[in-house]
Amino acid sequence: MIELSDDTARLDVAQVHAWLASSYWTPGIAREKVERQMAGSHCLGAYDSATGAQVGFARVISDRASFAWLADVWVDEPARGQGLGRRMVQWFLDHPDYAQVRRFALTTFDAHGVYAALGFTALAKPERLMERLSPEFARLLAAAD
Repeated sequence: MIELSDDTARLDVAQVHAWLASSYWTPGIAREKVERQMAGSHCLGAYDSATGAQVGFARVISDRASFAWLADVWVDEPARGQGLGRRMVQWFLDHPDYAQVRRFALTTFDAHGVYAALGFTALAKPERLMERLSPEFARLLAAAD
């Protein structure tokens, strides 16, 4: 059984950092940066109720009225394939702070099906979206192509 909780005291910051540092979207990220990201976000942990070990993580950055950005959805390898990623995202979509948010956004390279099943689609007006990348992140994206 997997329990979801947004109690920040339960988060295993070292584990979250290890996961994110091994990800394709933030390879080698410094722990201090992960800690800043977590401090500025609504974080959700997924925990094995038998062992208490953290097996998943996701976070949302939001004004809780107009916009929410879903980030860093991670499920530990042994817990994958059981719908946990989808369950964590649904937890945020159902949360009273976000239920009326006008736009939920995210980026993904390989999990479109997970998010499409929850109502996410390609951008309605992609010509209206702009971004400004740090030089470091622009190099990372260019290297991934």
